[in-house]
Amino acid sequence: MTYPNVQLAYFINRPNRFIAQCKLQDTAEIVTVHVKNTGRCKELFAPGVEVALSYQPSPKRKTAYDLIAVKKAENWINIDSQVPNALASQAILAGDIVLPQLNGSIVSLKREKRFGQSQFDILIETDTGQQAFVEVKGMTLENQQIGAFPDAPTLRGLKHVTELIDAAAQGYQSYLLFVVQFAAVKIATIHTQMQPQLAEMITLGQQQGLSVLAYNCQVTPATIEIEHQVPFDVTTMFEDPNLER
Repeated sequence: MTYPNVQLAYFINRPNRFIAQCKLQDTAEIVTVHVKNTGRCKELFAPGVEVALSYQPSPKRKTAYDLIAVKKAENWINIDSQVPNALASQAILAGDIVLPQLNGSIVSLKREKRFGQSQFDILIETDTGQQAFVEVKGMTLENQQIGAFPDAPTLRGLKHVTELIDAAAQGYQSYLLFVVQFAAVKIATIHTQMQPQLAEMITLGQQQGLSVLAYNCQVTPATIEIEHQVPFDVTTMFEDPNLER
C-alpha cells in the first residue's frame, strides 16, 4: 500500500487521541494533523521524533494531513489502524499470508461479516465448502524486537477472541491474525501485564482450534507491505517501555 503526497515532519505534541501538532521539515510550518490510530502509542510520540504525514486536503476534512508513520531509532513504524485489514485481505488472496488448516482454494473473501455479537474482519470460503473467519489486529507496540498487543486494554478484542472460539466450535476455521506494522521483530506476543484476561482467552482458544498468526511488514514513510510470518508465543514476557513514562 502506498500513501499519496507524503511529507516528513517532527512531532510536537498530541492534544488528544485524534489530533497532533507537527512541524513540517521542508517549510517549518506548524500543522494540525489527524492521527490514524486512537491507541496510546506513548513510546512512539516523543517530542521531536520524525513522523510521516500524508497530505490529503478536502473541504470535508478538519485537517489536511494524516499522521501515518513514526520513526523509532532507525526503523519506521506504520500506525494507521485502518491498513492491517486491507493488507491482510490482499496478502491472503495473493498467498503471501498462509492460513494453516485451510482446505482447498479460496473462492470468496468477504469483509466485515457478522457472527454472534461480533463483526469479524474477513470471511473466507474455499472450493471444498470450508468457511473461515479471520480477525485482524494491528500491532505497533515494540520493545527489544518483541511485538506486543494491546497497548491499552481492549474489551472489543477480548470479545472477538471469545467469539472466534465459539465459531471454531461450530465448525468454522478461526484465525486471529496480527499484522505487525514494522519490520524489526523477532517474536509477537500478548501484553499480558496490560490485559491478562486476553492472554488467558487466547491460550484457551489455541487449545480449542483457534489459530494465532503474526506477520511483519516492511515500512517506509510512504509505503507498507507484508513481509513474512514471525513466531507468536503468548507466554513470551514483554517489558512495557511506557511504564517509565
